[in-house]
Amino acid sequence: QVQLVESGGGLVQAGGSLRLSCVGSGSIFRLTTLSWYRQAPGKQRDMVASITSGDSTNYADSVKGRFTISRDNAKNTVYLQMNNLKPEDTAVYYCRAYYLAKEWWGQGTQVTVSS
Repeated sequence: QVQLVESGGGLVQAGGSLRLSCVGSGSIFRLTTLSWYRQAPGKQRDMVASITSGDSTNYADSVKGRFTISRDNAKNTVYLQMNNLKPEDTAVYYCRAYYLAKEWWGQGTQVTVSS
């Protein structure tokens, strides 16, 4: 079982930066693939970035070069550094952990980027 709690969202102007954090519980945290997803009002939830237990990363085209995902297994935490934010990045951001066909989600944190 993994429980996830996100933090770090907020209101920022276009061009600004935010760092999201997701703290997990459970001994298997270090074995999971961790991802950040986002969901804007009226839209589907889409993957933003992911990082495997071996630190391989993957990004959505829309955030490449602006967002960086990283993990600290000693702290059971995954981060999403978001730079050069755009109004279209406005959404609720969710943390997801995946391991052996099981997945766990956090409750989400709101990111709002003003123009």
